[in-house]
Amino acid sequence: MTGALAWPAVIVLATWWLSTGVVLGLVWLGPGSRWFTMALATVVALAGVLGVLSSRAESSTEGVYLAFASALAIWAWHELSFLLGVVTGPWRQRCPPDATGWRRFGFATRAVIHHELALALSLVALVAVTWGATNQVATSTFAALWAMRLSTKLNIFLGVKNLTEEFIPEHLQYLRSFFRQGKANPLLPTSIVVGAAFSCWVLGSAFTAGLGEGAQLAQLVVGTLLALGVLEHLFLAVPLREAALWRWAIRARTPVEVPTGRP
Repeated sequence: MTGALAWPAVIVLATWWLSTGVVLGLVWLGPGSRWFTMALATVVALAGVLGVLSSRAESSTEGVYLAFASALAIWAWHELSFLLGVVTGPWRQRCPPDATGWRRFGFATRAVIHHELALALSLVALVAVTWGATNQVATSTFAALWAMRLSTKLNIFLGVKNLTEEFIPEHLQYLRSFFRQGKANPLLPTSIVVGAAFSCWVLGSAFTAGLGEGAQLAQLVVGTLLALGVLEHLFLAVPLREAALWRWAIRARTPVEVPTGRP
């Protein structure tokens, strides 16, 4: 890959790292900043919506990057609303000790269902507004983030060797009762293999003969994002602390205090 083609991967990697750190840093700001943070995130997300609308007919390099950034802005709103405890689910207690199997899954679903529905509705809305449009990067970016994050949640629920508990703020600690640490479950290697294969296919398609510059860039951006999702899955299987990548954002912070009792 030439230096010019490597730049999209570098940009996606840097954006992924920095945006994740900013989200985590905002969550750990303190109890007085919760609604200010959500108001700021809402403004940024609305700018993202405008970015999606203005870039959907643009196949240029600028249009691809705008669509990518716009999808991340919308995704960041969902991440913040969840981590701040604004949009989670009706169950806000630890999993009952006697809950196993599908009953445990039911409690876990109730703990995050509002967040999951909000993500699904946003994805449907993106599909609708970009249907038939030239630039599908915003929808593809959000879909990739949604699929990989959902896979991560299912794997943590089923059981993985390395839990990412450092990312859970104090007011969401009850969610840890739904995590399971141990040997990797059968879904994890399947997720890694399928994710890696799809990432390679998307990246490989960037080199299709006759592909325009914008279309090539779109494939590289989405393919790199999928590869990062696979990397996050690998962190679940090996004894490495992913949180070390964002220690600057979550170190020595006071978590936001939000009531955690059952409504």
